[in-house]
Amino acid sequence: MELALLVDFGSTYTKVTVVDLRDEKIMGTAKAFTTVETDIMEGLKQACADLQQKLGFDPLTAKHKVACSSAAGGLKMVAVGLVRELTVEAAKRAALGAGARVLDVFAHRLTASELRRMEILKPDIVLLAGGTDGGNREVIVQNARMLAQSSLQVPIVVAGNKVAAEEVAGLLRGAGLDCRVTENVMPELNKLNVEPARMTIREIFMEKIVSAKGLSKAEQLIDGVLMPTPAAVLNAAMLLAQGTPGEPGIGELVLVDIGGATTDVHSVAKGEPSKAGVMLKGLPEPQAKRTVEGDLGMRYSARALCEAAGPNRFSGVLGDKSCGRLEAFLARVTARPDYLPKDEEEWQLDEGMARVAVELAMERHAGNMEVVYTPFGASYVQYGKDLTPVPHLIGTGGVVVHHREPARILKAAWFDRNNPTSLRPRSPRMWVDREYILAAMGLLGEIAPDTALRISKQCLLEL
Repeated sequence: MELALLVDFGSTYTKVTVVDLRDEKIMGTAKAFTTVETDIMEGLKQACADLQQKLGFDPLTAKHKVACSSAAGGLKMVAVGLVRELTVEAAKRAALGAGARVLDVFAHRLTASELRRMEILKPDIVLLAGGTDGGNREVIVQNARMLAQSSLQVPIVVAGNKVAAEEVAGLLRGAGLDCRVTENVMPELNKLNVEPARMTIREIFMEKIVSAKGLSKAEQLIDGVLMPTPAAVLNAAMLLAQGTPGEPGIGELVLVDIGGATTDVHSVAKGEPSKAGVMLKGLPEPQAKRTVEGDLGMRYSARALCEAAGPNRFSGVLGDKSCGRLEAFLARVTARPDYLPKDEEEWQLDEGMARVAVELAMERHAGNMEVVYTPFGASYVQYGKDLTPVPHLIGTGGVVVHHREPARILKAAWFDRNNPTSLRPRSPRMWVDREYILAAMGLLGEIAPDTALRISKQCLLEL
């Protein structure tokens, strides 16, 4: 046997998976409550001990041992750019694609109050963009000057106007800041170039953030923490959709990951207009796109989820459940993020929250259609991705994986005739990540991509 131990330090649970690379099968999985507040090693050792009881050998003896993490708040970033709809949005997409949680975005010249807010937010990394190559250089230079005078002591990724990059780097490094210069996220108007920034963010994550989060202790037992967990899930989604030279993928897909703190949506699809006569406007969309909704979690963000949904949406999902019953359940799950429903009523409340989280997250991720009236009649304009023809919808996250009828949750992501401008999948085949292993397979893709893809396909259960 050639074994790989794949570890996911989640916000709630540390999950471990052992894979036999030669036979291409999962040997076993286990989980324990993540102990980042005390010692990250406690949860890891507990999960490995539980898995050892199942397997009869120590999983830490595996040849390959790699991890991803969303513990301690995950990778937190802020993005700064010139125009909110252009370079700021490009910087935000680079951060999300790297597996980060974007705390806030700032446009134009930073003000003193915005700088104070940034200091309060305490991001792990700042992504500084602004200006096309050869375009506006004054704003990014001024913003670098403001950051150099701030109390922030975090790495700053400079991904803006290349003409200003040297001056910007000089200002930041002169203030003793760790500055990494990479290619412009928008070198030309409406042209995105986010991959270099993503790679730079990942390098910083492995070099510095792992240590800052207290995860470096884990590297005493494993080979390394390679990436944030959302980046591992996106890796798995891309493998499944696009395949490898040695193994075909399944085609375009949408993956919904419902967690305790966030609901993430990943789409691997071109997203071009599916009907003739529709004009596409706005920034070009990446084929592999991730959005993260920090107010749509099932535990840590449960109250924010209820606030985002509003009473009308919840009443439609939960029926005659009283506000008092929902409030009592919210109090329990926010106080104990590892809390599981105890009776039928609580299962219904949990399912209702999950359906609302999926519906809202998909509304925000998918593109939308607008009708524009001109002297020549009505025309249709599309912003964002058209996901209506996407053939596959995959669900993961504890509430989906452990639900008795996960299709009831995932159908909330479908196209809704009552909201026809939201370009969500019309009638996709639905799958569930039954072994909860997509993050692990995204990690395995770094070692053995063909094997990771084949195991992923085997572990998807069609609903």
